[in-house]
Amino acid sequence: MKKRNILFVIFIILLLFSCSKRNTQDNNLLLTGEEILPDLADAIAFFSQGASGIYQENPFFITELNEILEQDPYFYLLVDKQNHLSLDYEPYDLVPLRAGSFRITRDDLMLRRIPAQALEEMAAAARADGVVLTVGSSYRSAARQAEIYAWNVRTYGQEAADRQSAQAGTSQHQLGTVVDFSPIDDSFALTPASSWLIENASRFGWSLSYPDGYEDITGYRWESWHYRYVGRDLAAFIDTYFDGIQQYALEFIQTWRQY
Repeated sequence: MKKRNILFVIFIILLLFSCSKRNTQDNNLLLTGEEILPDLADAIAFFSQGASGIYQENPFFITELNEILEQDPYFYLLVDKQNHLSLDYEPYDLVPLRAGSFRITRDDLMLRRIPAQALEEMAAAARADGVVLTVGSSYRSAARQAEIYAWNVRTYGQEAADRQSAQAGTSQHQLGTVVDFSPIDDSFALTPASSWLIENASRFGWSLSYPDGYEDITGYRWESWHYRYVGRDLAAFIDTYFDGIQQYALEFIQTWRQY
C-alpha cells in the first residue's frame, strides 16, 4: 500500500478525533476511554489490525510508534488549548542555555537537558553551513506564561491574543522542550536560519509546531520561529506519516494511547 493510502487512513482517524474533541468541554490532559467515540475506536482498530494490507505492507509504522511510546512521554505529550499541563508542572532537569554554537538574547534561558544538547548539536551543524541560530525564548513557567498572555490581551485584545499567545498551562514552552528562534516575529521566516531549519531541524529531533495554513488545526497562527524538541524518532515519524504536521501526529498518538 502506498504512503498516501496510509496517510488517508490516518487522516480519517484524526478527523473523527477532531470532531469528538470539538464537541467535548473536557479540558483535562487526557480523555477517558468512555469519551472516545465508537467510530474512532473502530477506525483505530481497523488501522492497527492492518486491514486492507496496511500493516502487512508497512509493518514499520507500528514498530516505530511503539519505539516512540517507550521514550520520555513529555516529548510526545499533546499540549494545546484543549489539553493542559498542571499549573505547577516544572521539568526536573532544566539546564541554563549558554551561548556556544548558537546565540542567546537573554541570560535566563533554560531547556531540559536532552533538548539543550540537541540544540547545541543542531546549531553546530547550522554554523558549519554558515548559518547562526539565535534563541530568544525557551522554558516558561505557568506563572510567566500567564503574564505574557495578559500582556497580549491588554495590547492586542482578546481575539488577537488567543491567536498568538497561550493561556497558563496550555503552552508548549512549559514543557521545557521548546525554543523560539530570534527574531520572534514574522520576519524570521525570511531569514537564512528559518530556511535552514525547515530543511534540517527534524534530523536533530526538532519540529515546527505551528506551520503556515494550519491555524484551524493547531489553534495558533503561523509561528515560523517556534520549534519543539520531540526526539529524532518522533520527528522522523511526523515527517514520514503526517506530512510534517506535528499536531496531527501528537493527536494521533494521544488517541492511540487511550485506545
